[in-house]
Amino acid sequence: MVEEDRRSMEEGLIQQRHQNDIDDPRVTTCVILSTFVAVCSSFSFGCAGGYTSGAESQIMKELDLSIAECNVYHQEPYIAIKIIISSKVSKNLEGSSVFLLIIFQFSAFGSFLNLGAALGAFCSGQLAITLGRRRTLWACDLLCIFGWLSIAFAKDVLWLDAGRISLGIGVGLISYVVPVYIAEITPKHVRGAFTSSNQLFQNCGLSLIYFFGTVINWRFLAIIGALPCVIQAIGIYFIPESPRWLAKIGSGKDVEHSLHQLRGRGADVSGESAEIQVMTKRLEEDSKSSFYDMFQKKYRRTLVIGIGLMLIQQLSGAAGVTYYSNTIFRKAGFSETLGSMIFGVFVIPKALLAVIFVDKWGRRPLLLVSAAGMSIGSLLIGVCFTLQGMDILPELTAVVIFICILVYFGCFAIGVGGLPWVIMSEIFPINIKVSAGTIVALTSWTTGWFVSYAFNFMFEWSAQGTFYIFGVVGGASLVFIWFLVPETKGQSLEELQASLTGTT
Repeated sequence: MVEEDRRSMEEGLIQQRHQNDIDDPRVTTCVILSTFVAVCSSFSFGCAGGYTSGAESQIMKELDLSIAECNVYHQEPYIAIKIIISSKVSKNLEGSSVFLLIIFQFSAFGSFLNLGAALGAFCSGQLAITLGRRRTLWACDLLCIFGWLSIAFAKDVLWLDAGRISLGIGVGLISYVVPVYIAEITPKHVRGAFTSSNQLFQNCGLSLIYFFGTVINWRFLAIIGALPCVIQAIGIYFIPESPRWLAKIGSGKDVEHSLHQLRGRGADVSGESAEIQVMTKRLEEDSKSSFYDMFQKKYRRTLVIGIGLMLIQQLSGAAGVTYYSNTIFRKAGFSETLGSMIFGVFVIPKALLAVIFVDKWGRRPLLLVSAAGMSIGSLLIGVCFTLQGMDILPELTAVVIFICILVYFGCFAIGVGGLPWVIMSEIFPINIKVSAGTIVALTSWTTGWFVSYAFNFMFEWSAQGTFYIFGVVGGASLVFIWFLVPETKGQSLEELQASLTGTT
């Protein structure tokens, strides 16, 4: 009888939630501080993404990465690749075997970030549910700090690669837990903007590396990349745990305590607390939270949306362009130093637009604009490389290629770069968030590894063909987003998840 009365009271609170939401919860200092602490690791994430582009030539020169070292360290794979390249590469390319083997070696270093991130993504969901969001962030910090220090003090390729993999594992965890944590602590009317700050800080880190990467020693650059993780490791002790994770583990009093910290001591959090706990319990009763639950019919759409958006994000080629932008500038005949600095300044304002407009315009419009801009930019880059190959206006096409890269990456930053993670953090109910979030993050990083590893080889095969492929992917993305991706702004996580799964 007591249980029935309790349920009746909670259901009454849920029915009144729209009335309670007339005045949206205010954005408190605690929400701002918690978001800032969470996105410190996103800054380090951005530094990791741009590191290979800025540090490539310095690392190759200082560590004297010769073909002999490559063969000693990687042995059989390098020998096999050398034989294949020697027999197939055009004889017109002087030293082609050596050149492409060095590409192979540095492509491996660059792509190890994605490989490590795939490993991190595989266990990200389970760690976030077992340890909680805060302790998982702390684990990210340890992995990233170790990775950056391994790179900073590396004496040979082994330590470089070990550091890059450790950094990648941390990044894989960051990519899942940071947007999930922010989405779970912020009021619904600002959730999109606050979650998009994850991408903004990634772009800030990327900008720092691009702007200073050509003038600062690569070892000191790695130390700079580790500093945000140190700040976060300290700041974690001053922020609350996610109320939705606390509801998941059945800690009702802690849910209200966390919400009071986030909404203000004088705020009435009873309605929000009841909604979170009832929805979490209902989902738990519907399912035993096994791995296979996400394949139930009611969850299929959310899973397709999550995986599809991650495939769009990676197959559009952003990882390759980010990691090896200097290679593109060099191929186009544009100054690497000037290009990197302008690129570094450019990415922050574009990412800031997403933070400003994501809760005004919505997720869908920004994704559509982003995919269209990336597709057009990629196709124009392909056309310019085609004209260069025909020796038509080579000086003009170099400038146009650079401008189109800015357009491409600017469009990526306002939508496809960060919004898939925002939407992923919103659409999965708590009972499948572990399994579905893991699959989605794993899809992103394994695909990103393939793109980042293959990019240099594709680019040497055909610069224009590479970007034509990216342009076609962008066009297909428009169709996917238009027909399948819902608008998520202005709804609580519980309302949104109930509408997508048909839960009442």
